Amino acid sequence: MDIIEKALEFENRKHKFVTTSDRILASREVKSLILGVNEIYKESKDSNLMDLMKRLTVIKQKIEKRLKGRPLNAA
Repeated sequence: MDIIEKALEFENRKHKFVTTSDRILASREVKSLILGVNEIYKESKDSNLMDLMKRLTVIKQKIEKRLKGRPLNAA
């Protein structure tokens, strides 16, 4: 399967990660997809690829925010 097809499939997948390990795996997967799409973007300069990377980055940020958890209140 092509990297762009994998990225689109990941984007359309339901993002309900129950366990921390699921979130870690998803974060790593989306990071590798972003880097792979970026390599293709460097050659073609297609704006659709840039938009795809931006959407994937938003998903990655949401996953990582959930991984970090809530900050503790320092008194």
